[in-house]
Amino acid sequence: MIWNKEIECADRETMRALQLKKLKETVKYEYDNVPYYRKKMDDAGVKPEDIESLDDIRKLPFITKEDIAANYPTGLFAKPMEEIVRIHASSGTTGKPKVAGYTRKDLEIWGECVARAMASAGQDSKSVVQVAYGYGLFTGGLGAHIGAETIGATVIPMSSGNTKKQIMFMQDMKSTALACTPSYALTIAEGVAKEGIDPADLPLKAGIFGAEPWTQGMKESIEKGLGIKAYDIYGLTEIVGPGVSISCDENEGMHVQEDYFYPEIIDPETLEPLPDGEIGELVFTTLGKEGFPMVRYRTRDLCYLMREKCGCGRTTVRMSKILGRTDDMLIIRGVNVFPSQIEEVISKFEELTINYMIYVGRENNKDTFDLEVELASGLAIDNIKFIEELRGRLDHSLRDMLGIGCKVKFLNEGTLPRSEGKAVRVKDSRNL
Repeated sequence: MIWNKEIECADRETMRALQLKKLKETVKYEYDNVPYYRKKMDDAGVKPEDIESLDDIRKLPFITKEDIAANYPTGLFAKPMEEIVRIHASSGTTGKPKVAGYTRKDLEIWGECVARAMASAGQDSKSVVQVAYGYGLFTGGLGAHIGAETIGATVIPMSSGNTKKQIMFMQDMKSTALACTPSYALTIAEGVAKEGIDPADLPLKAGIFGAEPWTQGMKESIEKGLGIKAYDIYGLTEIVGPGVSISCDENEGMHVQEDYFYPEIIDPETLEPLPDGEIGELVFTTLGKEGFPMVRYRTRDLCYLMREKCGCGRTTVRMSKILGRTDDMLIIRGVNVFPSQIEEVISKFEELTINYMIYVGRENNKDTFDLEVELASGLAIDNIKFIEELRGRLDHSLRDMLGIGCKVKFLNEGTLPRSEGKAVRVKDSRNL
């Protein structure tokens, strides 16, 4: 299902012309209304009138999370507070949160983008969308909410937590779609199993999951556990929130709403643009946002772009699943390790669940690398022969993927804490 065919199926020439027009407007708007970015442009020797083509975006300086931190809370806002009608903020797990301001127009843009995402996931005005993202400063809950309302669906604003109640409402209110983090979807799926409910008996048809990286293996586990088709939605507070891109039935990447968000892929070291198909850091420029516009914002997310027309009929550029984050990368014994690599390995073992924890530390000036992972339901941890055989196969697969080994400890199912929001998978004590 396509919400806005005129845009989502536009030919490349039409889209590029629209993007160039909006890019010129955005750069001038940012220059005129955000003194901090105006100085960055002046220091780089570039003026708004220097942007004559889409390729000229490379002349513009980047905005980073450090720039946002330096201007906390509202120094990068382009509108006065009396025109800001909504505030959201990142989770702020390190330092102060990144604060975003929205005008009424910004909320309309957001609603349009998430409406496209909802339609991509098969939802319409007859749907019942159960939103189990957290509400509040986090963009997930209200972002999914505004998109579901835009398409005219019935919204159940459950927020996260209280898994039994989530399942009860799914059944009683005939929810057709669940929107939450993939890790919480997995928790709900476990709850469904514990209640003895056959996933085929649930009214759910689709899951709209985002806010954290997740692997194909985790996607398949969720789909099996809830009897649904899972869609990957992407967004971040600094750009707008969920709805920047969404996967479709083809499951071949996520369609970027590129009339509002212009994507680039750069080499995170050289900062030079990379061609389509090459993995690098994702950079976004917002096109048309008023309250908190971003020009060449470095997301730190690693992926690649695809521009071939999709089998679903959409022509918008697609981004791959997030393959990791430059600031999530662990350097262990001189080797670059991403948690998503470990999850990819784990997901291929039927004997294991996708519930795991990574522990990194230092002893005697050497890095330690430990992994705890739960066994699948019904498997016995006291079966020594089975456990050792499984440990050997897992260790071999991890070494193939990472180039180094780790100390593996198996746990009974249900041992590790469950997530109701973004899952915390890594504890690195080296910097404590």
